Amino acid sequence: MPFTNFYELLGVAPAASQEEVKQAFRQQIARYHPDKVQHLGKEFQEMALGRAAELTQAYGVLSDKSQRAEYDHALANATSTPTPETPAMEPQAVDISTAPSGPSTAESERAKGRQFFQERLSRDEFVRTATMSRIRHALAGADLDYEEAKARGFDIAWAPKPKLFGRGRAKGPRLLGQCVSRVDGAAVADAWARAGKWGEAEPGNDEICVILMGSSMAPPEELAKSIAEQRRKTRGRRITLIPIDARNWDAHVPTDAPTLAKGLLARLREAK
Repeated sequence: MPFTNFYELLGVAPAASQEEVKQAFRQQIARYHPDKVQHLGKEFQEMALGRAAELTQAYGVLSDKSQRAEYDHALANATSTPTPETPAMEPQAVDISTAPSGPSTAESERAKGRQFFQERLSRDEFVRTATMSRIRHALAGADLDYEEAKARGFDIAWAPKPKLFGRGRAKGPRLLGQCVSRVDGAAVADAWARAGKWGEAEPGNDEICVILMGSSMAPPEELAKSIAEQRRKTRGRRITLIPIDARNWDAHVPTDAPTLAKGLLARLREAK
């Protein structure tokens, strides 16, 4: 059975304080509360129960000093390369002509890497599905004159509905939403560029608001620098980007953000 890294599970550094471990646990476990996933499919509900159990186990170990010390020792041994002098079992007579060859250390490490990658994909997909579902519920509850659209590279897109008799669209910015593993300068630049292309391909109201969400966030200085740089590159185009921490729905909201986006963010926070 692979050794679970409780620090990676909670998203904290091995040197994290007890308070940091507690805060990380509270943020993580809140995402998998039954009330947050009851509108999702059975598969995701079961995944949430399993993840909640893993988080609880991780917190139970890391919040206890003695258990954490034992775990750190075991983790160090699990991640270190075993020496040839340490046998896995007592020597036995084996017919090497018929015995299957076991995986090499390199193959074993690659297998662990693939498994960790698959587990990470499952977690990311769960977070993406739960986050987008929550946003759709918030939009539906806002009673907006909007309809869902399609935008390449984004998880969700909403645009004002066309007016009767084809006379343009209702007023309001178009909304784009994307969930990424980490909201940083590169993610901001990528989302901004794709939002601009979507605006060029969809004539009409050129005001676009991008909601960029992630389970981890770069420092505010990095985000502000990237947003300012994108604004300089696209002067004359009305694009607003709001970075959001999907763990607690904290956001860096520009002062010129559309009222619609600010109201949506308030509903998302109220649903915590």
